[in-house]
Amino acid sequence: MTVLHVRDHGGPDDGDRPVLLLLHAASRSLADWDAVAPHLTAGHRVLAVDLPGHGRSAAASWSFGAVLSDLDETLGALGVSGAVVPVGHSLGGMVAALYAAERPDLVSGAVNLDGFWWGTPAQYPGLDAGEVTRRLAEIGDLARASAGQQMPAQYVEQQATYSMGLGIPYERAEASFRASVRELDDGRWQLLPERECALEMLDALDGLDLFALFRRVPCPLLLVRALHRVPPTPGLEWLDELLEAYGQGLARDLAELAAKRAGVTAQGIGATHAMLLEVPEQVAELVRGFVARL
Repeated sequence: MTVLHVRDHGGPDDGDRPVLLLLHAASRSLADWDAVAPHLTAGHRVLAVDLPGHGRSAAASWSFGAVLSDLDETLGALGVSGAVVPVGHSLGGMVAALYAAERPDLVSGAVNLDGFWWGTPAQYPGLDAGEVTRRLAEIGDLARASAGQQMPAQYVEQQATYSMGLGIPYERAEASFRASVRELDDGRWQLLPERECALEMLDALDGLDLFALFRRVPCPLLLVRALHRVPPTPGLEWLDELLEAYGQGLARDLAELAAKRAGVTAQGIGATHAMLLEVPEQVAELVRGFVARL
């Protein structure tokens, strides 16, 4: 087990209110939460964590079981002994749901912000299942090919400039991207986690049955889906049609899950997947409202 790198944003720690544990997306870092966290500290102690191999946390063999143990160790090192509400974005949302399922005595509620991975072919209504299977395999190959790559010196600037097209302030995006990579001696950028760890992470994600996980979470669970898509990627125009279908399938399946399980709330947010940087105040409002109802 490893103590992970943490940014303690402060807030009351009287033992009566749960600690909010903020978890970031794959290949990102705790810096993604910097614009959200200040809106949460009025009622709770707020801790943002770099997941293993990300940000300033040490690289490690990547499995969900190991990640949960690292979170236990980290909370213990910080003296957290009361209830916790894990709030995760993307990969972090999946970890939040898993932590709630595996630590029922510790977690009083969990939030998953657009952490739904790629689903199954049945979740792409209107598209041929065989074609979806082929495209998902192609997406997986692209992800593995880019895992742990070293990027040119212009990478952070280019990503921050692109983010401005989503309405994200340049300074916020630049700081977030810079925190999610490591600068090399030659000025290039090392994507994190590094390749071996990243490939293990992708394997773990492919082996996760998310809706089965959601159904076994014993505490209240908020599932939030991004309602806006990013502009099509040049050369991957087919991806936009795929994401449109998956959005429809997710909306259908999340509504069905919420109707069958009293503790599950499913809703959308008017933002892209980059919601933490794009609409931090709205994200914080969703989290505050959910925690207030616990």
